[in-house]
Amino acid sequence: MQYRELGKTGLSVSEIGMGCEGFAEDNCQSAKLLLDEAEKLGINYFDLYTSDPKVRAAVGEALKGRREKFIIQSHICSVWKDGQYKRSRNIDEVKAGMQEMMSLLQTEYIDVGMIHYCDSMADWEVIAKGPVLQYAQELKAAGTIRHIGLSSHNPQVALAAVKSGYIEVLMFSVNPCYDLLPADEDVEELWNEKNYEKHLINMDPERQELYETCQRLGVGITVMKAFGGGDLLDASLSPAGKALTANQCLHYALTRPAVATVLAGAHSVEQLRQSAAYENAAEEERDYAPAFASFPNISWEGHCMYCSHCAPCPKQIDVASVTKFLNLTKAQGAVPETVREHYEVLEHHAGECIACGACESRCPFGVSIIENMKQAKEVFGK
Repeated sequence: MQYRELGKTGLSVSEIGMGCEGFAEDNCQSAKLLLDEAEKLGINYFDLYTSDPKVRAAVGEALKGRREKFIIQSHICSVWKDGQYKRSRNIDEVKAGMQEMMSLLQTEYIDVGMIHYCDSMADWEVIAKGPVLQYAQELKAAGTIRHIGLSSHNPQVALAAVKSGYIEVLMFSVNPCYDLLPADEDVEELWNEKNYEKHLINMDPERQELYETCQRLGVGITVMKAFGGGDLLDASLSPAGKALTANQCLHYALTRPAVATVLAGAHSVEQLRQSAAYENAAEEERDYAPAFASFPNISWEGHCMYCSHCAPCPKQIDVASVTKFLNLTKAQGAVPETVREHYEVLEHHAGECIACGACESRCPFGVSIIENMKQAKEVFGK
C-alpha cells in the first residue's frame, strides 16, 4: 500500500481508503470483517458518514484494541432521528449526534470531523456564519476532532469553503464523468442521463480550479463516488457509453491535484480486495487514456489529463508534472512559493525542451505540449 500526505494535516493516509457502505451488511457483522481486511491490506483511512447507531456501535466494537491503526473521517451534522438518517444544521441535534457518535465509537477523538453534505451556497453561509462551524472549531480546540473537513458535490460551494481557510480536508465526488458537468445544487444532476446526451468537451473549469486551489492551499481531498455508484463500471449504465475498470477509475482520481485517498465503496471483503489490488496493477491496467479517447460523446481534446502518455521525453522532462505546476500558476494568476519549490526540485525543467514533438505525437488528447513547455519556461525562469 502506498501512502500520501493528507494536505497539510500531517496525516499519512493509504491512497486506497474505505467507504462505510458495507459496514451495515449482514446485520453489521461486516464492520469487523471489513476492518480486519483493511488492516491486512494496509488501508488505514475510512469514512463514516452514516448516523445509524447500530453501524456506529459495530464499528466501535471492531476498533477495540486497534484504534491507533486507523484514521477516522466521521461526519458532524449527520444525525439519527425517528429511526432514520437526517442531515441537520440544528446545533442541539448536531451536538447530541456528535456525543452519541463518540460514545458508540468508544474513542476519545476523531481524526477528521467532516461537516456533512453541503451542496448550496446558502447552506455554506448557514454553516460558516452560524453555530455549526463554531462548534467544529470548539471540537478541534478541545482535541475531540483533530482536523475540520467538509463534504460536497458542488465545486462552487467546495471552492468557497476551501478559500475560507476553515476547511483542512475536502470530501468530494471525483470521476471522469462528473468532472465534465457544471456546478449544480441538486446532486442528482450528476447522474441525470439528459446531462450527458450532448457532446461534452473537457473538464468543467470550476472543478479544475477547485482541485488546483486545494493543491495550492494544502487542503487534502478524499474522494467519494470514484465509480459513480458503480455506473462507470457498467457499459449499460455509464454516462460515457463505455465501461471503465475499477483500476482506471481509481487511477483517474489519484492523478487529480490534491487527492490523497479514494474512499472505495465495498459491500464485501472481496470488493475491498479488488480495490486494493490497484496497488499491484500494471501500468497498462491503470491506464485510462485510451478508454477516454474512445468515448463517443465525451472529449478531452486539448486538455492535459496527467496520464503520462507523453513520456518518455528524450530530455527526461517530467512533462505531466511540469504541466500540472503550470496549470496551478494559471489558476492562481501568480506563482505560489510552494509551487515554485516543487518545480525547482524536478530533475529536468521545461527550458530543456528541444521541441522534438515526440510527446505530442503520443498524446491521446492533442495537447499543445511544446507550447506548454515554452510557457512554463517563461513562468518559472528555466
